[in-house]
Amino acid sequence: MVDHIVGHLAASGVSHIFGVDGANIEDLYDAAHFRDDITAVLAKHEFSAAAMADGYSRSGAGIGVVAATSGGGCLNAVPGLGESLASRVPVLALIGQAPTALDGRGAFQDTSGRNGAMDAHALFSAVSVYCRRVVTARDILTALPEALAAARTGGPAVLLLPKDIQQADLGEPVTNGKVNGMHVGAQLSDPGALATALREAAGPITIIAGEQVARDDARAELERLRATLRARIATVPDAKDVAGTPGLGSSSALGVSGVMGHPGVATAVARSALCLLVGTRMTVTARAGLDDVLGTVPTYSIGSAAPYLPCTHVHAGDLRGSLALLTQALSGNGRPAHVRVPDTVLRSELRPPPYHGPGVRYRDAMAVLDDVLPAGTDIVVDAGNIGASAIHYLPARRDGRFVVALGMGGMGYSFGAAIGMTFARGARTVVIAGDGSFFMHGMEIHTALQYRLPITFLLFDNHAHAMCVTREQTFYGDRYSYNRFGPSHLGNGLAAMFPGLTSLGVDDLGQLSAALQLALDDDGPSVISVECSADEIPPFAAFLNRSTTPHTEENRTHVTARA
Repeated sequence: MVDHIVGHLAASGVSHIFGVDGANIEDLYDAAHFRDDITAVLAKHEFSAAAMADGYSRSGAGIGVVAATSGGGCLNAVPGLGESLASRVPVLALIGQAPTALDGRGAFQDTSGRNGAMDAHALFSAVSVYCRRVVTARDILTALPEALAAARTGGPAVLLLPKDIQQADLGEPVTNGKVNGMHVGAQLSDPGALATALREAAGPITIIAGEQVARDDARAELERLRATLRARIATVPDAKDVAGTPGLGSSSALGVSGVMGHPGVATAVARSALCLLVGTRMTVTARAGLDDVLGTVPTYSIGSAAPYLPCTHVHAGDLRGSLALLTQALSGNGRPAHVRVPDTVLRSELRPPPYHGPGVRYRDAMAVLDDVLPAGTDIVVDAGNIGASAIHYLPARRDGRFVVALGMGGMGYSFGAAIGMTFARGARTVVIAGDGSFFMHGMEIHTALQYRLPITFLLFDNHAHAMCVTREQTFYGDRYSYNRFGPSHLGNGLAAMFPGLTSLGVDDLGQLSAALQLALDDDGPSVISVECSADEIPPFAAFLNRSTTPHTEENRTHVTARA
């Protein structure tokens, strides 16, 4: 059966399977070994393997696939699948189980749900859009196409595969890897009602674009719609690369919405005749500071799921096709007659209090990155203070991806996701993560070294779970801290651990540019550890005094994408 699985996946365009090998998934790895059109990648941890599949999918390469063995192996994958579920990322999880003859009989790592055993089907059903336990070899003929179709709707699909079923003879040859292989396309929405509202809008329009634009690769269609409406455009934090890059509305870009975003977004929406949400549900992280103003402005939405705030919603499972139809309906004789180019809204920044202690300042580091990172660089950002700073200050690159996992916000996601994205796109990828994230899943740097992937890992070392330190200071009077670490020298340490790895330590801003150039010139992975401070407040609205006035002077970060 496993030969059928890998053949079907390869015929469906899947080029990589990410996972950690083990007794109850080794047959799948064996089947992949004998194929030239699919590569099985070995991760160090199943969470990272799931993040690799997630990053592969977010890159635009198609459905990411993660494989995990039974017991603790598959349990490790659950948080990664939870991220994909919350962020609606198409992923297929192939989960090994003990042989069916041992179900409920005390087998090692039994997850059959029988006779007191843990129930993997119940567990994985909670973090997936589809879950099925395959109990005969022939079941895979329907289960695999169903799982792939379900994942394409946005989210993980899980197949539970007992070892004896993996080894079973399917009974018929696979023809080109296709069984029930008709592609089920998403139904295009009727844009009529939305087109009417946009056509009748009397004044400027503001668009807030979201993660489905990236998932459906509808960037060009979004820009054509924006140009037709002469609208200004903002993005939610986990969709920074879908608008505002050169050629994609950079002159009309407002920046990022939400708790790590730019206050000018709320100003622009308040001045609008209509606000259009495209491919986003507007989570609290994305809409913080906007609830009141959106309640006073007519708000419409188009996407695969209705937003969390009241608005008129048009379902669109395929934004590329639906936005193209909408733009067509607003062209020619249907062109809006009353929309106008909105007044200039300066890109405003959150202003954290100044900090003069040791280490490199977050904003200064982002300015150096902005100067040095070339076009086409993919950026993957992790959770925490440094992640908030990158989201707020660092523009996406022209033709590059900018990925951050805000569905569950799992620390360490960036290490695996960058590996999956690099396998898919082959471009230089830059990881921006803190030392806390590194201590959780940073050993995937070894995986990048094993496969000689062009990834530069920027580790901002503030010797703490710094966002938790900030919370202790802000909300608990700085009376104590559970979240500070002892000192570490990650750059020098990793250079000693991994022979052949370019790994440097930076403790002064003046050293950062040269170190970056050296790291980027390496054709494989590289690491830079940057000394910073846990006591610097990041650009995160929840931490800033209500009396803080946003900084609205013009500066170079008003250009939403560089290079």
